[in-house]
Amino acid sequence: MKLHYAGKYDGDESKLPQREHPKGSVPFKEPEHKKFALIANGGAVIVAILLFMVVLKVGVSYIRQGSMAFMIGSILAVLVLFPHEFLHGICFKGDVWLYTNFSKGMLFVVGPEDMSKAHFVFMSLLPNIVFGFIPFIVFLFFPKLTILGVFGALSIAMG
Repeated sequence: MKLHYAGKYDGDESKLPQREHPKGSVPFKEPEHKKFALIANGGAVIVAILLFMVVLKVGVSYIRQGSMAFMIGSILAVLVLFPHEFLHGICFKGDVWLYTNFSKGMLFVVGPEDMSKAHFVFMSLLPNIVFGFIPFIVFLFFPKLTILGVFGALSIAMG
């Protein structure tokens, strides 16, 4: 994988790196960006609420003690935006371009290579497993440790 920073995304999909697909392949059809952002953010809010309910049930007595850790975890969730995209990027074999548009809350990578459906699903889920699911599981098993309050908050934000 070779990562290239492509700068700010201006919304013009025709400027994104692309190549012709081999005959017989089935291209991934992405939804329109505004519709996708609405669906993704709505889903993220629902997951965050569900995870927060679990945190309240399991670690309510530790939240007061670890409120600073939760604040730090929330800040860490913002700081892992680039590592999140990097984890997507390492799933590609060739060149990968990173685009940003902070005014619309967007960071994404584009790699114009073919991959299997299973590889695509793994690539899509990897950052959420590393920065979300694993810290959340650690927090559930060890809620008494203050530093793990960071893991709880990080996993909620990554949800």
